[in-house]
Amino acid sequence: MLKSLETQLLDSRWNAKEAEGMSESELLLYRSNILGSDKRVTNYGGGNTSAKVMEIDPLSGDEVEVLWVKGSGGDIGSIKMDGFATLYMDKLHALKSLYRGVEFEDEMVGYLPHCTFKLNPRAASIDTPLHAYVPRKHVDHVHADAIIAIAASKNSKDLTKEIFGERVGWLPWKKPGYELGLWLEKFCLENPEADGVVLESHGLFTWGDTAKECYDQTIDVINVATKWLAERSEGVAAFGGAIHKSLPAGDRRAIAAHLMPAIRGYVSGNQHMVGHFNDSDAVLEFVNSKEMKPLAALGTSCPDHFLRTKICPLVIEFDPAKGNIDAVLEGLAGQIEAYREDYAAYYERCKKDDSPALRDPNAVVYLVPGVGMITFAKDKATARISGEFYVNAINVMRGASAVSEYQGLPEQEAFDIEYWLLEEAKLQRMPKPKSLAGRVALVTGGAGGIGAATAERYLHEGACVILADINEEALTSTKENLSGNFGTDVVSSVIMDVTNEDAVAAAFADASVEFGGVDILVSNAGIASSAPIEETSLALWNKNMDILSTGYFLVSREAFKLVRVQDMGGAVVFVASKNGLAASPNAAAYCTAKAAEIHLARCLALEGAEAGIRVNVVNPDAVLRGSKIWEGDWLQQRAGTYGTDKDGLEEMYRQRSMLKRSVLPEDIAEACYFFAADTSAKSTGNIINVDAGNVQAFTR
Repeated sequence: MLKSLETQLLDSRWNAKEAEGMSESELLLYRSNILGSDKRVTNYGGGNTSAKVMEIDPLSGDEVEVLWVKGSGGDIGSIKMDGFATLYMDKLHALKSLYRGVEFEDEMVGYLPHCTFKLNPRAASIDTPLHAYVPRKHVDHVHADAIIAIAASKNSKDLTKEIFGERVGWLPWKKPGYELGLWLEKFCLENPEADGVVLESHGLFTWGDTAKECYDQTIDVINVATKWLAERSEGVAAFGGAIHKSLPAGDRRAIAAHLMPAIRGYVSGNQHMVGHFNDSDAVLEFVNSKEMKPLAALGTSCPDHFLRTKICPLVIEFDPAKGNIDAVLEGLAGQIEAYREDYAAYYERCKKDDSPALRDPNAVVYLVPGVGMITFAKDKATARISGEFYVNAINVMRGASAVSEYQGLPEQEAFDIEYWLLEEAKLQRMPKPKSLAGRVALVTGGAGGIGAATAERYLHEGACVILADINEEALTSTKENLSGNFGTDVVSSVIMDVTNEDAVAAAFADASVEFGGVDILVSNAGIASSAPIEETSLALWNKNMDILSTGYFLVSREAFKLVRVQDMGGAVVFVASKNGLAASPNAAAYCTAKAAEIHLARCLALEGAEAGIRVNVVNPDAVLRGSKIWEGDWLQQRAGTYGTDKDGLEEMYRQRSMLKRSVLPEDIAEACYFFAADTSAKSTGNIINVDAGNVQAFTR
């Protein structure tokens, strides 16, 4: 095992002082959150918890028993009070008279809204009967790796008996639903002294008369299984032992940076996909092992696992000893197409007359010997969580294969879960994707006013963003601010000097490993200088050219390389300046460099068109607020040029504009959004002036 027994065992997170004075429903929330805070107990969105609470009926004023249970699609680790469905227990019991048998059990979900207490809008999940019919006040259902390792073993019933005796029972595989709820009720009535039950290939149910008793039972049962597995597997080589050696960490990331954009291009036919890379010890132990391929082919067992990971992963034919990345990339299209064909054949074998249409046939999980695991999904969080679920599956396979023989679900059972009509209905209720969903943007000068505003605009539309800047302190602050508003999954940062060829290449490699590639480049890094031509030194001239011309060339070149590998088009947006079109006094170096930017964009628009790479320019003017280039000497110099002071400069710019309006960073961000979004899909080589009107800068 990768961890010592001491680090595997769960500690109680119940704090009596924190729980003191809580109501029964509040204790349910508390119990749920501390259970879900440990991925060894259950995975994200997996499992559910419940409590049967006495409440006052709002109509009759009578005291009635109400089931509080995690609502559909929730996560117990992050759930709030409004995440629980509430249902009358007497009405839930009354449903038994309507049940027409296992062939019709899905129709029972339609009756659950009729049992709602206090018009609670939170939809009840398919697991509601499993909690309702267990005749105990508090019930936990979790997917602990140690338990599923037992549940997914070939002789899981015998192992459960050996480990727990009469304390914990066992039930054979049954798809979650009404029938399984009745099975649980029958088990509890026939085994009143039992503390829980293992569901074959699925997970664990435990219960208690108080919230703390239920929590303690859950933790203890998991620990008993964990200890037993550790003792029985001691000295057993995990997965048959290693046949590959892991590459050094830097080399692993370099291979991932080559693979991920190529994979992303192949799997993004229906929508842009986002990637995640995991080279944790648990993953490397598995991908390097002798039994990795046959175990991976068996698929995952727990329904929560394969709903997010598909029935099985794709093993990339990389040999870390040979370093055959070029051959792998050459054969990648064939590997991915073969997976699609196998998946389509699985669908054809298992589909029924009312099955939903074939979904995306591409793999979610990609295993790379010596390197790690890559996952792709419609957004970063889902890609990351899918990877976490497969790590859970790895842990399950490790435990099961060490003490018995691991088994996945039968193919038809797996299909019936994956293409469940109730699951399809849930997918159909998902909100429409935002306009930049699945897109990845790299923004240079990302810590400045325009860069940060553009990043925020993209994030609002569902994009992932890499902030690139040379100012580490400002970069950290901007990243923290955006991550606080949009989440850590979708915001990344890299310290980058746009004039440094190696740093630029490394930043795009980082973007490839972080998100799978790049779709949008916003080239925005900048400086400003002001000096009469006689006082413009060669160093000042070259600095402007290095950052504002050469820097734009370097980041564009890397973007083109990466976008061509993905082969699904892209958008490059240059943030230039009104000064690229209209000369200004005492700014020859700056104006000339900005003019070079604009002409470079025109050249790139010509080169990128055949690959669907659109290149456009946004020309701001006088964006003082939040802009780094207006700090220090530049502000003083421009104020001196126009015979005013710092405080009067913004007003002077406003008054000289035709519209008499200030130009703000968010105004530039809106133009950058337009050029990145599909609304400008037929625009390339264009310029938008965002300057409140300057006749000298009119494009001709």
